[in-house]
Amino acid sequence: MLKKTRIALATVFFTGLTLLFLDFTGTLHHWLGWMARIQALEAVLALNVAVIVGLAVLTLVFGRIYCSVICPLGVLQDIFGKWGMKAKKNRYTYSKEVKWLRYPVLVLFLAAALAGVGSVVQLLAPYSAFGRIATMILQPLYKLGNNVLASVAESMDSYAFYGVDVWLKSLPVLLIAAGTLILLLVLAWRNGRTYCNTICPVGTVLSFLSRFSWLKIRFHADKCRSCSLCTKNCKASCIDFKNHQVDYSRCVVCGDCLEACKFGALAYSSHSNLSNQTKESGKSSPDPTKRAFLVTTALATTAALAQEAKKVDGGLAEIVQKKAPERVTPVTPPGSLSAKNMATRCTGCQLCVSECPNDVLRPSTDLMSLMQPTMSYERGYCRPECTRCSEVCPAGAIRPIDDIEKSSIQIGHAVVSPHHCISALGEVECGNCARHCPVGAIEMMPTDPDDDLSPSIPGINEEACIGCGACEYLCPVRPIPAIHVEGHVVHHNI
Repeated sequence: MLKKTRIALATVFFTGLTLLFLDFTGTLHHWLGWMARIQALEAVLALNVAVIVGLAVLTLVFGRIYCSVICPLGVLQDIFGKWGMKAKKNRYTYSKEVKWLRYPVLVLFLAAALAGVGSVVQLLAPYSAFGRIATMILQPLYKLGNNVLASVAESMDSYAFYGVDVWLKSLPVLLIAAGTLILLLVLAWRNGRTYCNTICPVGTVLSFLSRFSWLKIRFHADKCRSCSLCTKNCKASCIDFKNHQVDYSRCVVCGDCLEACKFGALAYSSHSNLSNQTKESGKSSPDPTKRAFLVTTALATTAALAQEAKKVDGGLAEIVQKKAPERVTPVTPPGSLSAKNMATRCTGCQLCVSECPNDVLRPSTDLMSLMQPTMSYERGYCRPECTRCSEVCPAGAIRPIDDIEKSSIQIGHAVVSPHHCISALGEVECGNCARHCPVGAIEMMPTDPDDDLSPSIPGINEEACIGCGACEYLCPVRPIPAIHVEGHVVHHNI
């Protein structure tokens, strides 16, 4: 019963979180966004006390079921491990905890988090690793499948599907995602939960609590026949059948050992000495697996809050893609407050990147902020009415804002390059940036103040400019636009 319950709940969470990253319409977030907010590291960074306490209590009661049910990277390891089990059954062995690697990795992770070295944090964070895989590898394939359906629907005069652009957001991050996927596949195929129990910092932190969990996998010593099937089927390599011991710091309560044992020598119980339990009473004790199912289901149900859907219209004309200009200061999304807040709280999970409907967000390639979202305007601009990234961020790196507040946040300001502006050069009267500025921060002014007929050049009112990038996106100059946005280290409010 324990294994079936675990698989059912893990399937729900893994499917929901995967769809959350794949969905480019933004509709699923209003139903599944809570799954991202109950991820352990993201809840800590967002200072979500209710979730943190809930996960701690969950671990103290049931053990590390977070790693085998809620964490998508943990479930992905189980999937790869299952493929390995089909190739070779009874293939695991007991091994001691690799302390020399496990705890130094945790110290490195904590030191990087305190120092604001986001690239190290994001490489080790489990939810972020899964987010990279889903966004960089799975979402493009999902979009390609959608475009095939859109073509078929168009041939039938149907608008059930619509085509979307498929483009490479970041080659370095794609390579990191592919490398992570291959590493997980190899480790899980060969040794089950090696990554989870030696590298993952979240798993290591939860291991301190799981040692004291109320419900545990326990031996019924007088029933054990030392057949070793429990050890050979333990993906965490934490069951020592010879000494009838389980390393609870690594056990993820998957239930595989309970199913493998043919003699009833193992049980998921709160009793520490099963061999001395009396059988004289005919009364049956409550099934703890049912209790686990009910409590876990209640946690998931109470966390899901219905949210009102918001629509963002499109309809921008397609323009030939341009190159990103060299920015002295990167542009971070509205709601991120500052570059420092982004560096200390963002886990680089790529959820905001995958959800951005305007193709403005992409992973940074800078070493210190590697994989954290940065803004660039080659494919669109940050529409003032769109607040999608602030709605989906589970870590508090981008705080929730509404469209009115967003229109007053200055994330940067426009800068003109007069030597490239076709209007300033007298080639043609352009003014495209001034016409399309949503806040009216640009005005065409004569290059010669004494001659109203002289070529005009964009004049920027930096006090009104919010850095949305509409001017940069719509500038017809190629490949580098004649006007671009420089970010603000600290965001301002008008």
